[in-house]
Amino acid sequence: MSADAFEDRLTALRPRLHRYCARMTGSTVDGEDVLQDTLVNALSARAEGASVDNLEGWLFRIAHNTSVDLLRRRARNTVVSLTEDYEAAPMPEADLVAVSFETFLRLPELQRCAVILKDVLGHSLDEIAFIAACTPAAAKSALQRGRSALRQLAQAPADTRLPLMPDAARQKIATFVDLFRMGDFDAIRAMLADDVKLELVNRLKWEGREKIVPYFTRYAAETKWRFALGAVEGRPAMLVFDRGAMEQPAHFVLVEWRNDRISAIRDFLFAAYALESVDWIRVG
Repeated sequence: MSADAFEDRLTALRPRLHRYCARMTGSTVDGEDVLQDTLVNALSARAEGASVDNLEGWLFRIAHNTSVDLLRRRARNTVVSLTEDYEAAPMPEADLVAVSFETFLRLPELQRCAVILKDVLGHSLDEIAFIAACTPAAAKSALQRGRSALRQLAQAPADTRLPLMPDAARQKIATFVDLFRMGDFDAIRAMLADDVKLELVNRLKWEGREKIVPYFTRYAAETKWRFALGAVEGRPAMLVFDRGAMEQPAHFVLVEWRNDRISAIRDFLFAAYALESVDWIRVG
C-alpha cells in the first residue's frame, strides 16, 4: 500500500476510531486526544517499516492500548460491581448510541472494549481478541458481562448535571462568545498570547498570534453560524449552531487561558463525528 493510500485509509477510519476511543475514555474530547496519538503512532510505525496485514484491526489495537494507557494514568476507580441477572444479548443500536460515555466508563476495560467493538462497531469475537490481546473465549465472556452490566446501568437513574463553571472561567468564555457574536475579532486578537495555539481538529494546527489570523478571517466572512455560551463535558465552550437549527450544535470550540490571555483554541468544525452522544448544555 502506497503512503497516500495508507493516509487515505487512516482518514476514512477516523470516525470509527473516534467512536471507540471516546467510549473507552469516557470523553469525546479525550477520545480525540487518544485518536490523534493513535494516528501518530501508526504513521511512525509505518515509516519504520511495520508490516500490516489487517490495517483496521492493527489501528484498533493501537487505539485500545493508547486508551488503556490514558485511563491508567488517570488512575480512576470508577468500576462498579453489578449482578448478571440480565440477558446477555446485544442492546439495540439506538439504545447504545444513547448510552453516555460516562456509562461506558463504568465498565471494566475488557468489557467496555468488547461491547464497543461488537455492538457499536460490528467487529467479530476473533477481531476483538486480536485488538484486546486476549483469547476469543475471554472476549466472549467480557462481551456477555458487559452487555449485562450496561442493561443494569441503563435502567439506573441518570444524573445529567454538569459541573458548574467557576465565575472567572464563565466570564472569560462569555466575553469570547460575545465578541464572536459581534464580529469584533480585533478585540479577540488583542486577547491572544504571543504563542497561542490553534487546532482545527482533523485539519490543521498553527501556533503564534500572527499565524492564526486567517482563522478569524474565515469566521468574519461566514454569516450562517450562531454562537452561544455553553459547556461540553463540563468544560466551558462556545457552541456553534447553523442558522435556523438551534436545537443541536453544528460544532463547538474550546478555549484555554493563561492568566488573562488566550493560550489555545480548539475548534471541532471539521470533526463532526465528535458530536455523537457528547454531553453539552447551553448556558443562559
